[in-house]
Amino acid sequence: MTTENTEFDQELDDVTLENNANGEQLIVEELSVEEQLAQDLAKEKDKFLRLFAEFENYKKRTSKERIDLFKTANQEVLLAMLPVLDDFDRAIVEINKSDDEILLKGVELIHDKLKSTLVAKGLEQVEVRAGDAFNADFAEAITQIPAPSDKLKGKIVDVIEKGYKLGDKIIRFPKVVIGN
Repeated sequence: MTTENTEFDQELDDVTLENNANGEQLIVEELSVEEQLAQDLAKEKDKFLRLFAEFENYKKRTSKERIDLFKTANQEVLLAMLPVLDDFDRAIVEINKSDDEILLKGVELIHDKLKSTLVAKGLEQVEVRAGDAFNADFAEAITQIPAPSDKLKGKIVDVIEKGYKLGDKIIRFPKVVIGN
């Protein structure tokens, strides 16, 4: 027991009647030592349960944060590699225009190896195509042009740059042109 509790008990022993603001006498009930200890135990038990629950929530939150960190740890490296992947895509398009099959095959092999390595690290391409409805949550509109047909009004006319995501998080939004 603390000294505050013993002083309080002594005051209760000395005075069993007190006056309230109206001058009425109130009977102050004296708590036995067992009742006081039971109350103290209940308070400590409540503190313990709250602290334990708070610690469990902390463990869950930090565990989730760690998992998210591991999922996105490669994000900076993957973002740095995306322009290289784009350059390979443009190179393949240009080499297709020439008749050099050996060069095309060599570049495609390197491109496929780079792409498979990035996919193994969790990179996924965001699928948007011309004709899809535009959704600002999954694509970035670069510009609007007059729609070639009425079907393409408010829809994607062209994809300028591919978008990619890492896990569930989009790390680069696809850049698209919208029909107006």
